[in-house]
Amino acid sequence: MNHAIRLICLALCLGLAAPALAAPAYYVLEPEKSTVGFQTDFGPDTITGSMPILKASLSLDFAAPANSSVDVTLDVAHAEASFPFATQAMRGPKVLDAAANPTIRFVSTRVRPAGDGATMDGNITIRGVTKPITLNAAIYQQKGSAAGDLSHLTLRLTGTIHRSDFGAVGWSDMVGDEVRLDIVARVQRAD
Repeated sequence: MNHAIRLICLALCLGLAAPALAAPAYYVLEPEKSTVGFQTDFGPDTITGSMPILKASLSLDFAAPANSSVDVTLDVAHAEASFPFATQAMRGPKVLDAAANPTIRFVSTRVRPAGDGATMDGNITIRGVTKPITLNAAIYQQKGSAAGDLSHLTLRLTGTIHRSDFGAVGWSDMVGDEVRLDIVARVQRAD
């Protein structure tokens, strides 16, 4: 991504946008261009994977980030891991238990500027257990966008969870507890 575009978008994220952008703008997700990626340790190796997004509601206020909100629901039943056994185990009753808990939901509670981007606090519900989480956030204009065009954006969120916090403890002797998240969401402004 062009460094200048990144800086422009970070400035917008930090509330330096024009007064015309003072109200929250509503965005819809482009699910086919968005990914919820994750990775965890598997002995000396790494398991990677992704999870489809079922629905998302996003409201972004560039002048006052605290007025922004995100509500995302993920499809556990169609989550994929880097090899078939890991996919089956992850969806099974000892980890995510997709049959009893077919979704994961994240609802933001606070968005605030932090360093070169922002942090997003919220609650995540996995296996029916809700815990707080903090994600690091960055917002970018999509490639080819004109300067100041905020109609199509890319959001990148990163953070970690511990699967044991949610009772997803299956195969803990082989699979790490920490799950690293790397979420890329492409959105377009709802008019």
